[in-house]
Formats: sequence, C-alpha cells, structure tokens
Amino acid sequence: MRQELPTRDEVIMTGLGGGGILTAGLLLASAAVTKYKNVTWFPSYAISKRGGLVECTIIYSNEEITSPLLSQAEVIIIAESSQFKDFESRVRPGGMMIIESAGFQAKSKKEDIQLIKLPAIETSIHITGTSQSANLVLLGAFVEATHSIPAELIHSELEKSFVGKEEALKKSLSAFEEGRNMVTGL
Repeated sequence: MRQELPTRDEVIMTGLGGGGILTAGLLLASAAVTKYKNVTWFPSYAISKRGGLVECTIIYSNEEITSPLLSQAEVIIIAESSQFKDFESRVRPGGMMIIESAGFQAKSKKEDIQLIKLPAIETSIHITGTSQSANLVLLGAFVEATHSIPAELIHSELEKSFVGKEEALKKSLSAFEEGRNMVTGL
C-alpha cells in the first residue's frame, strides 16, 4: 500500500442507464476533496430517455487541472461489458481497465494495460439482493487496485449518503469491501 498519495489520478467510469456510475464517480470525487487540492467530476450523458450511455470523468490532483475532459485516462471502469471496444483505446499505455465480467468475451488489442474482470453484478445480487450496488463493487476494486484514495474516505462518504438508513449502509459497505477483496494481491 502506498505511504504517500500520488499527486494526480484520473479515471473514466462508464455504463448504461447512468445512476450507479454517476453515484460511484461522485463518491470518489467527494472522497478525493478531503485529500487533494483540486478535484473535478464531469458527467456526460448520451442522447436517450433511459438506459443510454453515461460516463463520468474524475480527476484529482495537487496540481492545477487545466480541463475536466480527457481523451485517455490512467484507469477506465466499465460497468457494461459491451462498451469495452469503445473504451479500450481510451486507457493510457500502462493503465488499467476494470470491467464487469458478465457477457465479456472480447480480447484486448493492447498488451500494455492491466485488465481486471469482476462479476460485480453477480456479487451485488449476492450481497444486497439487487444489482444496484455493482457500481460499489467496481469502485472497491478501483480503490484497492490503485491505492489512490484511502478506503476509509469512501466509507465516510457512504456514511454521509445513508444517514438513518443503516441496512442500506451496511449492504453498500459490504459491496464496496467485497470489490476490494476481489482484487487484493493482484
């Protein structure tokens, strides 16, 4: 585990439908505000009533962030495996992709990236009874794989989000922690 936080990290999260990915991105950005001088959270929606492409870019840095837009990022988190081909080119050389494994059959054309496939939906259903916490499983995997944000900061943000909703908080924390456990030692 890193003793010192990096001076800059960036991640693009993408999925379909939107709410879960945007929530995970906002949790990450809110946690980053406590440790970094500059943080951006930039959501983007495709033209669609429901179920369309959504992505958000999160950058946290101790240096000035000149733009919240990125053509490539160090880490890409993909909650819908069908988006892999569209986002593979957006991960920087030496970067990482964390992807929902359900339905994932593609082969990466890039040999210089780390690909982490997780059954986030299945894990969420097992822990919470629904797929709605799959975003937290993926976020947990990101936090553990990169060590760019202390997990305790995400815990704190979840506690703020679920004040008075103890059962929902317990399930959300469990989903997040299971995501972390799934990548421990990689």
